[in-house]
Amino acid sequence: MAFIVLDNCIKCKYTDCVEVCPVDCFHEGPNFLAIDPDECIDCTLCEPECPAEAIVPEDDVPEDQLQFIELNAELARTWPVITARKDPPADAEEWDGVEGKLQYLER
Repeated sequence: MAFIVLDNCIKCKYTDCVEVCPVDCFHEGPNFLAIDPDECIDCTLCEPECPAEAIVPEDDVPEDQLQFIELNAELARTWPVITARKDPPADAEEWDGVEGKLQYLER
């Protein structure tokens, strides 16, 4: 089982989680992070580090966000690995908690 990045990461893209990952399974896109399910070792270190609470175990993905399981796997195949924290977007706090952000995902 892997951890999954959910909808709330879109346009927030806090990167606190990537520094604690022991296997470098995070991949960075323009406004979202994805976890490679084949690399994730289910260590639980990233989940409490996410200020947007956008990371959950695969078994706990809400029913209305199940598409993010496949989306993480798909995007991780093409996006580069990220291993160091970066500053979040200037408007990240404004987007934190906004529902239905899938339409804003940039590939």
